[in-house]
Amino acid sequence: MALLVAESEGDLAQVSHYERRIAGADTNVAIGLARLGFHVGWLSRVGDDSLGRYLRQTLEDNGLDCRHLTRDGDAPTGLMFKARASQGEDPHVEYFRQGSAASRMNASDADGIDFSALRHLHATGIPPAISPSCRELSFHLFEQARQSGASISFDPNLRPTLWSSEQEMRDTLNQLASRADWVLPGLAEGERLTGQKTPEAIAGHYLEQGAKAVIIKLGPEGSYYRGMIGGQEAAFSVPGLRVDKVVDTVGAGDAFAVGVVSALLEGLSPKDAMHRANLLGSRAVQVRGDMEGLPDRATLKTLEAGDAVSVS
Repeated sequence: MALLVAESEGDLAQVSHYERRIAGADTNVAIGLARLGFHVGWLSRVGDDSLGRYLRQTLEDNGLDCRHLTRDGDAPTGLMFKARASQGEDPHVEYFRQGSAASRMNASDADGIDFSALRHLHATGIPPAISPSCRELSFHLFEQARQSGASISFDPNLRPTLWSSEQEMRDTLNQLASRADWVLPGLAEGERLTGQKTPEAIAGHYLEQGAKAVIIKLGPEGSYYRGMIGGQEAAFSVPGLRVDKVVDTVGAGDAFAVGVVSALLEGLSPKDAMHRANLLGSRAVQVRGDMEGLPDRATLKTLEAGDAVSVS
């Protein structure tokens, strides 16, 4: 999805100048993993338009394999406007994705994927929210990944306004979560989806449904883990890292997911994975932009050597 970020504060209706970028939770995680050296394939659709060409070029410049990113001549590239936050609060955003090229995806978009070569699938709750056909695609990808033996991570990324009802959102996302190995909700998301009020109970809900691990984002307080990675169940919290100034919270959860997924794929322990996730999430809130704080491998090594989170 293309993104236009306001260059000045205030109501978007009064802003005259915007900076062009790309956005999307799935996109952020894909780019974050690619910057760390993982081979990342990207499945989506863009319009046959200038924003679609810009999006594809930006993804390829960040190292993504875009062979499964197709052009749709009958629908535009999705677009998002984002206001400039003044005090580190969640910025106002407006989406223009109804009828977009990506919303027209269906299970046949995955026909060209060699699932036998797939090691891991990362998915979010956004594609199944934007259309029934994308919902069909999401379930198809989970099924094919599971049959191929790949691991699956799932971040619910709630977008309530995109769903026809609260019940449909809960039912669909919980069904997908039950098919994942690693479930990564925020605390408020977990409460809304499960009806449980504590990290322990939320994690227990998804473990009972079949997940191997549940990693819950707690914002500035850090994160909570409960799962069976390593063969026996463990549960613990890892505190967050102090930051000097919160600039923009958008993308912090995606940076957290990059930390979890990259570390677990590298064979690190759940506790080390959460330390990395907290580190990348803390770094993300200090920059303006969804993915500007995502590090390359060399930068990550420096950060992990000192848990330094300041961003200049």
